[in-house]
This record gives sequence, structure tokens and C-alpha cells, in this order.
Amino acid sequence: MARYIGPKSKIARKFKEPIYGHDKNFEKRSYPPGQHGQAHKRKKMSEYGTQLMEKQKAKYTYGILERQFKNIFSKAARKAGITGTNLLKLIEARLDNVVYRLGIAPTRAAGRQLVSHRHVTVNGKVVNIPSYELRPGDTIGVREKSKSLEVIVNSLASRSNQFPWLEWDGSSMVGKFVSFPEREDIPENIHEQLIVELYSK
Repeated sequence: MARYIGPKSKIARKFKEPIYGHDKNFEKRSYPPGQHGQAHKRKKMSEYGTQLMEKQKAKYTYGILERQFKNIFSKAARKAGITGTNLLKLIEARLDNVVYRLGIAPTRAAGRQLVSHRHVTVNGKVVNIPSYELRPGDTIGVREKSKSLEVIVNSLASRSNQFPWLEWDGSSMVGKFVSFPEREDIPENIHEQLIVELYSK
């Protein structure tokens, strides 16, 4: 599966936000990359450019490629309710993201790798598809032989964020996808309406 493996600090600086989490390099140089990054006079971005930038930010934040992202948007548009909110709900329901949200993995990329390497179960069965869409009531666990993995143990030890749409049992290392999250429960700074406007052109 194709994925972005380039310099993450450069991407974070492009969007002027630490989209991959704590980043010392971003904190030192929070201006855009390139020789004109610190220039005070920068060309004003067009409406289309702003919308495209927001879509790219969402893609890089969640580690989703263009075709996948477009498919998720199409599904969100067919659902009842607000399309932008539906989009984020569907993305948040991806297995790799939930593994990260539960604290099993320190980053989404690590969550994707744990899923791909068959360390994660859904409803008691091993699932190795990072884009697997969870449904309310699904349980997400760590395989018995994987519970002692250093990356998982360390990640759970530093687990701090708790989300109302997820439940976690530390003793059994099993979590539950209670429901799709409400928009206010998604902490990412993404203006989803701009993405809707982009795809509506």
C-alpha cells in the first residue's frame, strides 16, 4: 500500500500546524518551507487554493491517499446530515485512527503499521486492513501474543487522551467503538466545509 514516507516537519510547516503531533523542528521554524518561507509579503492565496490546502491538510493528518479520500467523501455525501461532519466521522471510524485514539499506538502511522502486521483484532478476529471501517459496538483489541510489544506497552503507559465515543479496558487491552464521534469531540483543526466546497465545484 502506498503511503507518504517523506519529511514530516516540512509538511507541518507547509500547513503552519504541527499536524503530526509534537515536533521540535516545527517549533523552531514554524514558517513555511523554502527560500521564501520567512518573507513577509507572500502572494495572497485564491479561494480554490485555500480549499485545496484544507483538503491536503486533512489527507496528511489522517494518512489517506487521494482516491481513498475521494471515496470517503462520496460516501459522506450520500449519507443524511451535514456532509463535512459525515466526512470526519467516517475518517475517525477507520481502524488505524481508532487504534491511535485508544492509545494502542503513539501515532496514526504506527497504528497503521500495527494493523498491517496483524497485531490488532476486531470483535476477536485479526484484521489487517488499516482502512477498515468500524461500526458502533465493535470491539478493538490487541492480539494475545502482541500485548508485550514495546511500542504498545510504551504507548499505553503514556495514554492521556480519552474520548467519549470510545471505551478502553486496560486490564484486557480491549476497547470499544461506542458510536461515531460528534464534531466537537474531534480535536483536529480542520475546516471541513472548505473541503465540501472544493468537491462541489
